Formats: sequence, C-alpha cells, structure tokens
Amino acid sequence: MVDPKIKKIKEYAIDNNVPIMQDEGINYLTTFIIKHNIRNILEIGTAIGYSAIQMALTNKDVKVTTVERDEKRYLEAVKNVKDFDLEDKIHLIFNDATNLKVDGSYDLIFLDAAKSQNITFFNNFKNNLEDNGYIITDNMSFHGFVNKDEKEIKSRNLRGLVRKIKEYKNFLEESNEYTTKFLDIGDGLAITNRKKD
Repeated sequence: MVDPKIKKIKEYAIDNNVPIMQDEGINYLTTFIIKHNIRNILEIGTAIGYSAIQMALTNKDVKVTTVERDEKRYLEAVKNVKDFDLEDKIHLIFNDATNLKVDGSYDLIFLDAAKSQNITFFNNFKNNLEDNGYIITDNMSFHGFVNKDEKEIKSRNLRGLVRKIKEYKNFLEESNEYTTKFLDIGDGLAITNRKKD
C-alpha cells in the first residue's frame, strides 16, 4: 500500500518533469539501507525530497543530509519534508554540490544529481565516507541510452551526457581504492565501497 503522501510527490514529479528514482531502484535502496544497518546518509541531488523521505522512513535512527542547487525544487522538498514531519531527520542544504564541503562522516553517500558531475561529486565527498561505507550512484544506464550505439542518439547534449556516464563507469572500474558492482535495477545502480586490505 503506497502512502498517499508519497503518491502525491510522485504525481507532482510527473506533472512537473522532475526526475525521481524508479520504483525498483528506490525499493532496492531502502532495502539496502535496512540490510546494511545504515544510519547516516549524504544525498547529492534532493530534487523534491522523494528519495530523502523514503530513506529517512526506513528506520527511526536514520538521518539524511541532502543537497539541492535548484531553488524551486529545494523549496518543494522543504515543504514535502515538513508534510512528513521529518525536519529533525532530514537536513536540507540549498547549494551547488560541485564546490561544497560538508562536515561529518556517512555510512552511505547517494549520488543522484547532475550525471555529468559524478566524478566531481565522488572526489568531493569520498573523504566523508566511513571506512566500511558505500557510495551508491543512480542512473548508470540513463534510460537505456548508455548501452546504445552513440550514433543512434540524435541529441548532441544527450550524447555528451552518455559519454560522461561512461567516463564515470570507467573511473569506478579503474579505481585502485574502491570496488564497484553495477546492477541492472531501476535506471541502473553502481554500488561502490572501499577495497579491503
């Protein structure tokens, strides 16, 4: 049974063309949080608060810090968080995560903002990751475009974005410090953690 307030956020997202996680992806993410006993989450890309709220609802001890640079979306997220009475569990930051530094350490860093900036986000916040923590990235297949022949993609902007996602995938695969598994769930997820000594 879907919470009517969650349903309302999803409907707003569709009506206003706001990208939110696919059902399969959000279900995997919330299950992952419960299974790995995640308590402290940093999310890059709040949008309207859909995933932050879902993550915060997994457990009474979960705290989410989430960053959004689009003012309209940020204000909508503030309203949605208030509607769920989660102001003490979700800390919203209105800022551009490409040049933001945050304090504290997190068991999970969730990257779901500008796909072309994933490497920047990863490098910006990897020092905030607990030793045994995880970085999860959404939209690794970007609506199936990442697996298409580039010649089939008509839009130059979309081709550029797909190239950036592929670069990020290579960056993760070639890392000496981290190990990543790629899952064909939702819009494609990358699950990254530090290599064990």
